[in-house]
Parts: sequence; structure tokens; C-alpha cells
Amino acid sequence: MDKGIEIVAELMRIAAITAPKAIGQDYVEVKIATEEEIGRMVDDMLRIAREENSPGFERDANNLLTSGGLVLIGVRDHKGIGLNCGSCGFDTCAEFNARPRTDRVLNGPNCMLRLLDMGIALGSAAKTAQINNVDNRIMYRIGVAAKNAGVMDSNVIMGIPLSVSSKSIYYDR
Repeated sequence: MDKGIEIVAELMRIAAITAPKAIGQDYVEVKIATEEEIGRMVDDMLRIAREENSPGFERDANNLLTSGGLVLIGVRDHKGIGLNCGSCGFDTCAEFNARPRTDRVLNGPNCMLRLLDMGIALGSAAKTAQINNVDNRIMYRIGVAAKNAGVMDSNVIMGIPLSVSSKSIYYDR
């Protein structure tokens, strides 16, 4: 990994970790992916593209392959916070807590406030990359591959690939 991207990835990790969390409890997981892990994710994304006839997975795999680094952010398994807001689809947090989690690529159900914590961490990390002039884009397909490849075990994972070039590789695709 390029030294500049490595430094920015670490700053992004710090930004995500220190982002505010609901009731001060932290279920957000942050990881800077290794080259070997990125290779496994690219392979999985290309497999999904072929098997599911999904060109978006192939496009994002090619973006990840040409990226200089990757930060992954997820939300670990958690209980409801006790608000009984119903946003998870259950009337009470006790009902949510009693429900077994699905064993899927994106596990659920999830507490909306825990997912919001992850979203705030994603925004903080992406903002940190932008402030340091490193191109980035939040991608759910990378999170699917991270889960499939066993890179992280969070319920929901998103990836933020990083690139330094004269034109962003993530937007004119």
C-alpha cells in the first residue's frame, strides 16, 4: 500500500472509531484490509458477477482491484438499546433481542440506531479521506465480499476503497 494511502486509511480508522455512538456503546468494527484480503474479496465479487449475472459486482471488483487501499466498516451483533422505537420491525427491544439473527451475507434484523452508528462512522471515514484528497466511495458490494471471504464477521459491512490518481476511478465508471 502506498505510504500516503496507508496514513489516510489509518486516519479514517481513527475517525470511524471516534465517531459518536448511540448511548455510548460501540458495536462498530473497523478494519484496514490487507492485499491478500482484497484479493479474496475481488475473487468473490467476480464469482458473484458470473453466477448472478450482476455487472455491478464486476465493475466494483475492477474498481477495488485498481484501488490503493480499503477500509471496511461494519456493525457487530448487538441487542436493542431499550428505546422500543419499532424501527427494527418489532414492537419492543425485548422482541428484537429474542429474535434469532439470519445467517446471510447481511445478517439481520439490526437495531436502526446501531446501523445509524455505522453510517456516521462511514461518513466520518469518507470525509477524512476527502479532506486528505484521497478519492473514495462507500460500496456495499465490497461488504458482501468481505463477509463471504471471512474478512470480517459483522452483521452488515461496507467498504471504502481508496485511490490517488488524476481522476476519480469511482465516479466516471
